[in-house]
Amino acid sequence: MRLLLAEDEKDLSRALTAVLSHTGYETDAAFDGVEALELLEKNDYDVIVMDIMMPRMDGIEALKKIRESGNYTPVLLLTAKAEVDDRVTGLEAGADDYLAKPFAIKELLARVKSMTRRNEMYAPKNLRVGSVTLNIEKQEITSENSISLALKETKLLEFFMLNSEKELSTERIFDHVWKNEEGAGTDVVWVYVSFLRSKLQAVNADIEIVGEKNGSYMLRSV
Repeated sequence: MRLLLAEDEKDLSRALTAVLSHTGYETDAAFDGVEALELLEKNDYDVIVMDIMMPRMDGIEALKKIRESGNYTPVLLLTAKAEVDDRVTGLEAGADDYLAKPFAIKELLARVKSMTRRNEMYAPKNLRVGSVTLNIEKQEITSENSISLALKETKLLEFFMLNSEKELSTERIFDHVWKNEEGAGTDVVWVYVSFLRSKLQAVNADIEIVGEKNGSYMLRSV
């Protein structure tokens, strides 16, 4: 799991990053809203933990821009403010949950874990990038015509479409699609990328997957 932590208090950021990393989350740290948005343009995340009060751009404004861009990664807001109005403002801006400072680390970890489960449960059932629509329930892609996908092909293309125009490493893709599967190795990523390339060509898609074996891949417009 990969997590973005946007927190301007550097001592707290270092402490939280250490705890999250020790718990198994690959954690990137940003110290203001602008830096958080820049990281989101380049990388994919399973959860975003964001402080409201940050310099250059506060958490509420950054959250609004995240949602306006079509990014629906779960967001947990951290705030020193306990007033109901502040909580409502954050939730209306697109937050999935909030946590008032000071908080117990165990509670933060529990909420992050809960949000990763909800992310999988409430993921969109249809995705569109360029001319291509992916129906996740039917395991089918459509452009000029339609073609069926295998389960792993569907999960892989879903991950690419949710992160189009972003570089995704072989390891990151493997961890997302084949996590907890015994006997699978990272070479399987290249095999399934090859399958998807053929199927995208078969429907005359205007998007393609670029990249080389054991390297990084990107879904982009042709």
